[in-house]
This record gives sequence, C-alpha cells and structure tokens, in this order.
Amino acid sequence: MRVELSDEARRYIGRFDELTDVAPKDCLVESDRLVFLVPAGEMAAAIGQDGATVAAAERELGRSIELVEDADTPEAFVASALAPAAVNAVTVSEQNDRVAYVEVAEPDRGVAIGADGRNIETARTLAKRHHDIDDIQLT
Repeated sequence: MRVELSDEARRYIGRFDELTDVAPKDCLVESDRLVFLVPAGEMAAAIGQDGATVAAAERELGRSIELVEDADTPEAFVASALAPAAVNAVTVSEQNDRVAYVEVAEPDRGVAIGADGRNIETARTLAKRHHDIDDIQLT
C-alpha cells in the first residue's frame, strides 16, 4: 500500500532522518505534534540513550514528537500504534469492513484512548494508511 505524503510531511521526515539517522516511513503532521512511523527494529536508535536523540529532534523541529514502530502484521502494528498501553490481544475481522478488535487491560484503556481520543485516532489513521484497517475497537 502506497502512502501519499504532503510536502510538509516529507520535509519533516527528511529532517528527522538527518537528526537521528533513522528514516521514518510516515509522518502525521498535527497542530502541536509530529507522529513518525519508524522502521521495525529502529525504535531504540530513534529514541536514543535516555531519550536524548528524540529530545534533540523535538528541540530542533519545535514540536512534540511521538514515535510508532512499524510491524509486519496488522495485529502487531495495531499493538505497536497503541503503545505504551498494554495490549493483550488483537483480532482483525474482515466481515464487512476490516476492523481490529483490541483487548486492552482495564487500567490501560485511558492510555490507549488518550486525551480526547487522540491516541486511538492516531492508531486508526496509521492502521488505515499501512494495513487498510477501517477501524480499531477496544474490547
């Protein structure tokens, strides 16, 4: 699936790559933050020791940065997109639409949803763009 990036998102991806030596696969540009999809296995490099690399990128780019690690399967991708919430299981149903049903520990439901639904909306957007998942529902 090919993701269409805006010129602004491409500029942020290029700059993040220069600053961290990690080339994101996607970037969501929001009013007060940037969400980068980093390749599987490169999350530690993007964060840096004690968060120093991502903190330096935040200062340089003037925005809060959130990172999501890519995954090969839709189930693993959805779990990664909802991190740091503790996801117990993800089941993708393809009856009508493609929906990911996510079992989240009760204490972590708020983390998965985020303030004003922000975290789950980000997960939904990325899951749609990269795995053609129409919706994510918490169970």
